Amino acid sequence: MINNNKLAGKNVLITAGAQGIGESITRHFIDSGANVAIHYFSSAETANQLIEYANGKGQKAVAIAGDLTKETDANAIVKKTVEAFGGLDILINNAGSLVARKMLSEMETEFWHKVMDINLTSMMFVTRAAAPYLAKNDHSSIVNLASLAGRKGGHPGSLAYSTSKGAILTLTRALSSELGPQGIRVNAVSPGLILGTSFHNTHTTNESATATTAGIPIQRAGNAADVARAVVYLASEYDGFITGATLDINGGVYNM
Repeated sequence: MINNNKLAGKNVLITAGAQGIGESITRHFIDSGANVAIHYFSSAETANQLIEYANGKGQKAVAIAGDLTKETDANAIVKKTVEAFGGLDILINNAGSLVARKMLSEMETEFWHKVMDINLTSMMFVTRAAAPYLAKNDHSSIVNLASLAGRKGGHPGSLAYSTSKGAILTLTRALSSELGPQGIRVNAVSPGLILGTSFHNTHTTNESATATTAGIPIQRAGNAADVARAVVYLASEYDGFITGATLDINGGVYNM
């Protein structure tokens, strides 16, 4: 990959940055010359491999474990990032999960709150902690990971997940208005079917993936690198007039 000099030396925090789409995002930022703080919940081995990858390129990297549904953990990963790098330029809010498929008739209150906490409340916690540090630098940027499910409602059983991801689209627009005067741009990406990740390996059957792919205009599913390239694009300081936007990455399934 060609080094993007405008990202060289920038300090980036990526939540859930050691698995699936998050791992690809981390690698793309490393390849662009950035220093990376890799938050993880259970992927310590991959996080350490990514640190070695960054160090091999002469860049700083740290791995920070934490449960982002806990306010204290969310605050701590931001604090540890700033302590390691001396500042923060870019926040990638990637952490999230469908958890399990449950129809409305099966929906327990506890499960509903769990999904909302994992996908939405955790994002607020991390962003709230990071915003004062982002505001200290020029061309700071936040990119939130939403989902095509937040646009279309998702497949049956993804009610809670789809609702939380739809809320992230609104959260992105609201934050762009609130944080814009502080010089912080806030955008989102909304991936469709992205195969080769633990998310879809766990929650999407082969039959469902095949049927969904058949309906994609460009006739292929996405991959993690498709999303990572878009995240790096939105985060880069040369896109200084894009904020409050959502970039749909779905092969043409949703094109409004």
